Amino acid sequence: PEPPEGGWGWVVMLAAMWCNGAVFGIQNSCGVLFVSMLRLFGGSEDNQMAFKTAWVSSLSMGMVFFCSPIVSIFTDLFGCRKVAVVGAAVGLAGLLASSFVSTIEPLYFTYGILFACGCSFAYQPSLVILGHYFKKRLGLVNGIVTAGSSLFTVSLPFLLRVLLDSVDLFNTLRVLCILMFILFLAGFTYKPLVPDTKDKEGGKKGKFRFPPGKKICNFSVFKVPSYRIWAFGIPAALFGYFVPYVHLMNHVKERFDDSVPEEVLLLCLGITSGVGRLIFGRVADYIPGAKKIYLQVASFFFIGLMSMMIPLCNVFGALIAVCLFMGLFDGCFICIMAPIAFELVGAQDVSQAIGFLLGLMSVPMTVGPPIAGLLHDKLGTYNVAFYLAGVPPLIGGAILCCIPWVHERQKLKERAKPVDGETTEKMLENESTLVSNTTEKPVRELESGI
Repeated sequence: PEPPEGGWGWVVMLAAMWCNGAVFGIQNSCGVLFVSMLRLFGGSEDNQMAFKTAWVSSLSMGMVFFCSPIVSIFTDLFGCRKVAVVGAAVGLAGLLASSFVSTIEPLYFTYGILFACGCSFAYQPSLVILGHYFKKRLGLVNGIVTAGSSLFTVSLPFLLRVLLDSVDLFNTLRVLCILMFILFLAGFTYKPLVPDTKDKEGGKKGKFRFPPGKKICNFSVFKVPSYRIWAFGIPAALFGYFVPYVHLMNHVKERFDDSVPEEVLLLCLGITSGVGRLIFGRVADYIPGAKKIYLQVASFFFIGLMSMMIPLCNVFGALIAVCLFMGLFDGCFICIMAPIAFELVGAQDVSQAIGFLLGLMSVPMTVGPPIAGLLHDKLGTYNVAFYLAGVPPLIGGAILCCIPWVHERQKLKERAKPVDGETTEKMLENESTLVSNTTEKPVRELESGI
């Protein structure tokens, strides 16, 4: 059916906005939790505590993206509502279990894997369901929904600081469970308007039959050269992307002690990220075709440069300026992911194309922060870690520069193929007509003679 462009869709939009806010608000505020975990579980005798603690937040963010290809398959098979509700329930269980641990190691599973997998299964259906209810207003609705993560990223660090100061880390995690419980309820609003796979493939109600393997996993997107470069160039740029989110709070605490409100930095990142999504999302509408990729190239250049600037900031105001710019171009990078995917592979394959990309992104986003923590443990400072974190975005941005050229060549080849196909088809039609005429003529003569 045609999307209703409203109605119950506005409720779905608010539920999806809460999902974006709860999932990425908690993930992006991990720097505040990192400092608390380091203080609670660390000891003077353990000289690798920053490395060990970084794995918790790093695994969590990495698993959100790592599960994306699997989530897209489950969403196609079972529908948005079932996947979102089950995912929120798993995330709630993982976060609640994290509040009862006594050492750092169990958090790798409860928070880094269980909670993150639940978030992944709750998050992706929130993007898919919007297309059921909106078409003409989909850009506006996507902007409002993704702004939810910025809103939570701005406010949640201050709430976490108050909670951590008034109660301990474990009770703070239990308070965050309230966000996940509301997310669990929000999943029930994802009423599907399109028949699900069970009805289409099984025929009878209650009878389920898996569709063909090619429909479940569409690896044909990797046959597109420009998508291949994009799918491996983006992860190459992201080895240092998540490092500031995890380690910036601790870096500020070590350099400025407790004399500055370090949560202001996450506030700056969140505000300008939201502004960047609105501005650059609109700018991308005026940039034709695959040339939108140049916005991501610029984003990676500035993100890498700002990461390298962090150790040079000896004044807190300079750090605020760095975070404002970093958030602005972070919003630019995120908001044009889907438009670029549409340009490279088309609307038919865009869902799994994004899923595969997010899965590949999970590896560098998981590995980067622990390596930065290890460098801190060995050198006693984050300076080298932030310098190195700025290098991959510069390299990845350079790789992406060739995509528009590759994509244009690919389109020229595709335009040439239909012409050749039409010429061949006309030749075959003419040949078959000629054969039929030469066959029918003797038959008519024979019939007239008789």
